[in-house]
Amino acid sequence: MNAEQPVDPYAAELPPSRREGRLGVGIISAGKVGAVLGSALRGAGHSVLGVHAVSEDSRTRAESLLGGVPVLEIPEIMRRAELVLLAVPDDALGELVSGLAEAGHVQAGQLIVHTSGRFGTEVLAPAMGRGAIGLAIHPAMTFTGLSMDLQKLHTCAFGVTAPAPVLPIAQALVVVVGGEPVVIREADRLIYHAALAHASNHLNTITGQSAEMLHRIGVENAETVLRPLMQASLDNALASGEGALTGPVARGDVGTVSHHVRLLASSDLPADIRTAYLTMARATTQRALDRGLISAGKAAELLDVLGG
Repeated sequence: MNAEQPVDPYAAELPPSRREGRLGVGIISAGKVGAVLGSALRGAGHSVLGVHAVSEDSRTRAESLLGGVPVLEIPEIMRRAELVLLAVPDDALGELVSGLAEAGHVQAGQLIVHTSGRFGTEVLAPAMGRGAIGLAIHPAMTFTGLSMDLQKLHTCAFGVTAPAPVLPIAQALVVVVGGEPVVIREADRLIYHAALAHASNHLNTITGQSAEMLHRIGVENAETVLRPLMQASLDNALASGEGALTGPVARGDVGTVSHHVRLLASSDLPADIRTAYLTMARATTQRALDRGLISAGKAAELLDVLGG
């Protein structure tokens, strides 16, 4: 007689709708990400049974992207849905999950999926402890909350984290909405999110600062000047890495950098522009040195000028 095998919580028979590849989906909440992903899941054949929307903006968004889907309270969504999509701010996620578990709203076998970049599945532990299947799928994209986002999903990577037995479910959910799943280990989730925030948010800041500098000298359509330059720089950097780096730092042009520094110190430009220029130029100097683009002596001269 064979020894009794341990129970696999993921091996239970799926409900008929899930076996057919269709899920009853609940969305908490109808922010920009939740409404768009809910619409994408519905477009892929899943049934969105309810959405939680509190603010006027979220209700309008739900009506636009999820027309016909009832706006429900969270307990009712949890009761109805096989898959619950938690698209709430990072800082609210842990408290929400704990509250749902403590109130007894989590069902065994229910898929609980969050869209936070910061967290893996550890934040879902209270729900998983009640028998839910926890998945983390984070779209590496900025959202407008408009229908145009649905097309962008088809070129979007998703950072996917899940226990090994159910990782294919998380990957399949991403594929079905048109995205590309990229597996991120639980321990690496925070650095993954920091990398994306650094790339996206700080690019926005640099763009705004550069546009302000151009506006101050009378260039009304700064985007006309910046778009081709920044687009080419981004494309080259993604294709060739830092070997594509150009500009006065990469050339070791200490004189030009020195003039930039003096200008920024003496002008009435906002202090954040000078701080950003100096900080990024010092980082660029170090990376150019590490990659052999400039000599150690030239790097020392640049860092002296830059106050580093």
